Amino acid sequence: MATSATGGECRQSLQPLQSHGFLLSRDTPERITGGRGVSWLLCCYWAAHFSQHPNSRDSSALSAGLLRLHLSVHCACEPGHLHPAETRRDRLKWSIWSFQAGSESNCVAEDQRTNPTNLPPPTMSNERTPLITTGVCGLTTAACGAVSDGSPESSSGSPSKDPRKLNTFFGVMVPTILSMFSIVLFLRSESSVSEGVRVLPQSYWYTVLYSAVVLLLCLLVCLVGAHIYSRTAFIILLVVTISLLSIFISSVAVKPQEFNITHKGPGNQTFRYNASYTGLSATTLRNNLGSAYSLDYSTNSVMSFATVFAVMFTSCTGIMAGANMSGELKTPSVSIPKGTIVAVFYTFTVYVLLFILVSATCDRTLLIQDYGFLQRINIWPPFVTIGIYCASLSAAMCSMIGASRILHALALDHLFGLPLAPAAITSASGNPWVAVLYTWALAQCVVFAGQLNAVASLVTVFYLLAYAAVDLACLALEWASAPNFRPTFQLFSWHTCLLGIISCLVMMFVINPVYSSGSIVLLLLLLLFLHYRSPTSSWGYISQALIFHQVRKYLLMLDVRKDHVKFWRPQVLLMVANPRSSCQLILFVNQLKKGGLYVLGHVQLGDLDSLPSDPVQQQYNFWLSLVDKLGVKAFVDLTLSPSVRQGTQHLLRITGLGGMKPNMLILGFYDSSTPEDFFLQDAAFCDSSIERGSEGEYNFGVDLPSLQAHFPPVRHVESPRWLSPEEYIGIVSDAIKMNKNVCLGRYFYQLEGEGKDSKVDGSERTIDVWPLNLLQPGSRDYEDVCSLFLLQMACVLNMSSKWRYARMRIFLNVETESSDQGWVVNEETFRELLKKLRIRASIKIVPWDSVVQHHTQPEAGQPAEPNQALSDDFLSAVNCMLIDHSSQAAVRFLYLPRPPAHHSQSQQYLSQLEAVTNGLGPTLLIHGVTPVTYTDL
Repeated sequence: MATSATGGECRQSLQPLQSHGFLLSRDTPERITGGRGVSWLLCCYWAAHFSQHPNSRDSSALSAGLLRLHLSVHCACEPGHLHPAETRRDRLKWSIWSFQAGSESNCVAEDQRTNPTNLPPPTMSNERTPLITTGVCGLTTAACGAVSDGSPESSSGSPSKDPRKLNTFFGVMVPTILSMFSIVLFLRSESSVSEGVRVLPQSYWYTVLYSAVVLLLCLLVCLVGAHIYSRTAFIILLVVTISLLSIFISSVAVKPQEFNITHKGPGNQTFRYNASYTGLSATTLRNNLGSAYSLDYSTNSVMSFATVFAVMFTSCTGIMAGANMSGELKTPSVSIPKGTIVAVFYTFTVYVLLFILVSATCDRTLLIQDYGFLQRINIWPPFVTIGIYCASLSAAMCSMIGASRILHALALDHLFGLPLAPAAITSASGNPWVAVLYTWALAQCVVFAGQLNAVASLVTVFYLLAYAAVDLACLALEWASAPNFRPTFQLFSWHTCLLGIISCLVMMFVINPVYSSGSIVLLLLLLLFLHYRSPTSSWGYISQALIFHQVRKYLLMLDVRKDHVKFWRPQVLLMVANPRSSCQLILFVNQLKKGGLYVLGHVQLGDLDSLPSDPVQQQYNFWLSLVDKLGVKAFVDLTLSPSVRQGTQHLLRITGLGGMKPNMLILGFYDSSTPEDFFLQDAAFCDSSIERGSEGEYNFGVDLPSLQAHFPPVRHVESPRWLSPEEYIGIVSDAIKMNKNVCLGRYFYQLEGEGKDSKVDGSERTIDVWPLNLLQPGSRDYEDVCSLFLLQMACVLNMSSKWRYARMRIFLNVETESSDQGWVVNEETFRELLKKLRIRASIKIVPWDSVVQHHTQPEAGQPAEPNQALSDDFLSAVNCMLIDHSSQAAVRFLYLPRPPAHHSQSQQYLSQLEAVTNGLGPTLLIHGVTPVTYTDL
């Protein structure tokens, strides 16, 4: 919320901003960050209250620098109407901006015998210093203008009741100039001011008392509302301008003078200096042009380019102060960039003129030995004193208002739970008075910290890091190429953004490498903390736009013509009829995908011609919420079709993109058993788990009751089947014709330990593999494509996290009573194959002569039919063999014979599969059609 409006006014004043389609808010990380978190805001919040410290300009600069670290790292492009939650984020955005602007100046000065920032006069610095500082800020100004004017406005056509009245001058230029001037110009003279108010008692506790009184005054103003500050800002600017004019006039009106300056040294030593004010003199100007860094009398340290830049940079901050009045602007997208740039050029001109006048009128001794020289050479010294008090007091009130709005936004978003919950309370007019009290209490605590004299370097490092974040935000928007990012402010490009980032980072490490490294590390730690702590949000993330941009580029580079078997991985399309009965299979396949594509497919029966709208579009949120609940890494693809078979064909053809398309179809097994309802077994889908959920977590419009209601109950015995056996086998045949590998999963509702919270590592599990086609005993080829695919999938499962320590057993069926003893040679050959494929498994020899004798052999001279009728005895014997050897296995991999060519044999084929796998437990029947192993170097 902008600090220039009350809470109620700001809600209305944000309406035109909502049409812009941009929100600067959390991420992630990915929330860079990710994001998703409100990066830094808690730390920045308490640090912000240094700005209320009436004793130190550096404290306010520190708070603003800390807060800017959050600004705009995660931006979003979202056109159109904003939800109520997004309105709060918009309010949060402007609160951040306004607070940064306000916190750059300071409260009323205390009695200080030395300047709190130890700022050397301009003549101590190299002449390039103001140009470099303004150049760095200028690049950020361009980025700020582009970000604040990110997308076109829209009109609803209704009469406007917007209370905004301020134009560019009053809304942007005034607070920006005021903020920038109040930082350096007057606080330079605090020591002299302190000498002028000696009528008050002076001590540490008296200073705390004075500060508390001033802070109480700020509290009363903030409790009334932010509009008081906006009404008095122009008056304060007039006072500041008069004070400035007095300085310029004094350079001409004041006659040359001599001054005796005294400093106390160590022990009882006293240092005396003779300084002079020469008036306008070319000789004085030439003598002051060189850098000649010298000893700072207040800290006894020698100044350098880095320390001078660190202090000088704070005089060029405040470039975002215009956003302090954003809630009162008629056209924020126009006023903010225009007003900010004009204000920056104006203050830059004033600073340059001031530096020249001071350098041409004051000798070096006066500049070095008295940082309050501006009062000495003024025609009426109280001009400077008045300017100090006006600018500092207004900045303190603005800082408290901005900090309270940020705290209020944090409380509304439930980021930090109960400690901040009361801060969400507002008055009837919308003023967050509890948040104001929070702010006042924290600021009052900071008052006891005393002076913060030597933090200029730290302050500037935070400023530079914050400005780098602003440039990064604009750079991200530019690189994301979002169509709705089309600012009317065009005086920027990705080159200027990148140059701004580099210049900020370089100057950070030039000033202080330790502070720079520490601030970056602290920023990353806080981003990570809030990324994992904050709930899912409803606003957009710039990370999503950047990911889309990069994924599209890499998908184009993923050329299917360059596929090689060495880098093959499973890319799965799992067809799901009802997730209530398929959750265990969904979880199992998530382990089986091995970093490949995983898509949940569903066919909605219907004809679009007879429907008013597509019913599939409204279902995606429910399926995606299911994916989130289960914790699987899967996409969702739904289709509308008159039949399941035709819909599955559609999905097999169109699912995926480029080189990421399914190469494997997985189906549940078709049998007559009654499925179980997984929603009734998993605590994540129970009503009692609602209370354990995060209160502020955004669910994208799908809560748990609606999720449960969306998916129909599981099928009962009397329920009609959506799929006939012929159509089911037809789906399998279609997938094989389309060169897709096929897997059929049975009894996976019995599999446990696949949930996201499970700690199973597979150490007590066994994976059994039967690579031989058990329905064709005459087949002895263990190295055909299907058998090798079977081995590959078992090995892939063995590499997943929950199966990593599982034992894998491979069963070789041999006829030991046969006269042909070639199986011994085949066993050795198979062991060599496993060694080449680097598959760690134990081989079990299973004699199955007793099973084969039940198999009906074809007559001599007649070829064996692939789908000939098999006797019940043979099928029962095969089933008994599997149960005897694999009853304790966690999962079994079996060879899936090719389905019959004619649909009339579908029922027979399905009955054979059902008989063989009856009572086995979790079983995966696999038919592979693509080579997946490679043994050549």
